[in-house]
Amino acid sequence: QPAKRTPPSRDGLLPYITHPSSYPSTRVIYHTPSFVAIHDLYPKSSVHTLLLPRSSTHMLMHPCDAFNDAAFLAGVQAEATKLKALVARELRRLYGPGSRGDEERERVLNGDGDGDVEELPQGRDWEKEVMVGVHAGPSMNHLHVHVLSVDRYSECLKHRKHYNSFATEFFVPLEEFPLSREEMRIRSLAIRGDMKCWRCGENFGGRFKELKVHLQVEFEAWKRE
Repeated sequence: QPAKRTPPSRDGLLPYITHPSSYPSTRVIYHTPSFVAIHDLYPKSSVHTLLLPRSSTHMLMHPCDAFNDAAFLAGVQAEATKLKALVARELRRLYGPGSRGDEERERVLNGDGDGDVEELPQGRDWEKEVMVGVHAGPSMNHLHVHVLSVDRYSECLKHRKHYNSFATEFFVPLEEFPLSREEMRIRSLAIRGDMKCWRCGENFGGRFKELKVHLQVEFEAWKRE
């Protein structure tokens, strides 16, 4: 019989927080005395990063409790904005050449313009394609903020809970804090609901295989916007 896969430890984020320099750049994006930014080991979108606060006071708190500290919340929001910009830049690198919104910008970059362009066209606003938030019921012990592309397209997206944790009210935008524990408890119930396409709204109920096929179609269309 094949060996059973060991479930991820709920403390799996701690080594990144305590020893970020021991990991390669393919895992740790950057680290400062206050934060570590990493690529999610099991991404649920084509670009999925995590922001890990290193504050010993807050790192083991539930998001509701940690973000009741206004100064701490402001610091996390500011750092998340920086990581969001990095994710947006990566989306442009990956998908800009095939995006209608970046066509004019790409022409100028490739030297195909008319030569009279004084500044690079702004192009598609990729930051609008990035989600920033936490789960109403976190699966890991250490406080972490998800910063990911909206596409929810990944081989690691394997069942209803995976999808609904990023496509329902179970995913709580960072900008909505502070929130009460009761508000978070109510939002956590959404993970059990029907699966609805994030882009067109079609309801797939519990039919994950059908949704997965649909998500690939939507992913290709989204990239070309």
